[in-house]
Amino acid sequence: MTLMNSLLMFTQQTTTPAGQAPATTTAPPPTLTAAERADAQAAGAAAQADASGQQEVSMIELVQHLNGVEMGVMVILGLCAIYAVALLFEKIYVMRKAAKQTKDFLASFRKANSVEEAEAIVRKLPNSGIKSMFDAGMAEVRRTQDLGLYTMRDARDHTMQRVASAMVTRQNEHLEDLGSSMTFLASIGANAPFIGLFGTVWGIMVAFVGIAKTQTTSLAVVAPGIAGALLATAAGLAAAIPAVLIYNFAAKQISKQATKLDDFASEFIALVSRDMDRRAG
Repeated sequence: MTLMNSLLMFTQQTTTPAGQAPATTTAPPPTLTAAERADAQAAGAAAQADASGQQEVSMIELVQHLNGVEMGVMVILGLCAIYAVALLFEKIYVMRKAAKQTKDFLASFRKANSVEEAEAIVRKLPNSGIKSMFDAGMAEVRRTQDLGLYTMRDARDHTMQRVASAMVTRQNEHLEDLGSSMTFLASIGANAPFIGLFGTVWGIMVAFVGIAKTQTTSLAVVAPGIAGALLATAAGLAAAIPAVLIYNFAAKQISKQATKLDDFASEFIALVSRDMDRRAG
């Protein structure tokens, strides 16, 4: 039997050419139309999107998925941004009002040729920071007159020093009122980006912990958490940028106001000096 089987196998090998597979019949592939091909591609893309977890995520959904620390950071930065914008309108109103009052006061004050004329003119003007400076300086002039030293040349230097000191004190109080909340604005501009960065770092840490728990590195899974964490950095910049701009605007306006008040103090002391010379002469 073994010999017969060997002969049969040898006969089959000699009848079939080497390297040629047995003939098989295959049907030609079906031809698809353009519409069918487009439908198939769309179905494939949809299936791939479903398999990868692809979805549209809005900003509201990102905020809703923030953890407690990130939400606290966002609330703090949001309040800082709102307060900074409110200060912008307040500073614009206050600075414009102070500038107008100073301009009107100087226009009226420069019409006076003596201390008494200046006092009569200023008495009719509304209260303002520059008027409080005049009142302080005029009070020192009246005290000097009451002491009988106003017409004495030896007492002139002491009188000028007292008048200047009184006016500088009122000037500083006025500028301090104009510069209210400036420290808070500077703090927001300097610290808001770091507060936002803290929220971002915390959110990324939480996202990586989630990766370790779910044992997946799919970008579709971790992207919403990381995007939500980055919102804290954006919020920090949104709070810091307006605060810095408002601070620079207010600082410039206060500097201009301080210069005008310094000029007024010099003009008032010069008026007092001329009046003392006229009475002593």
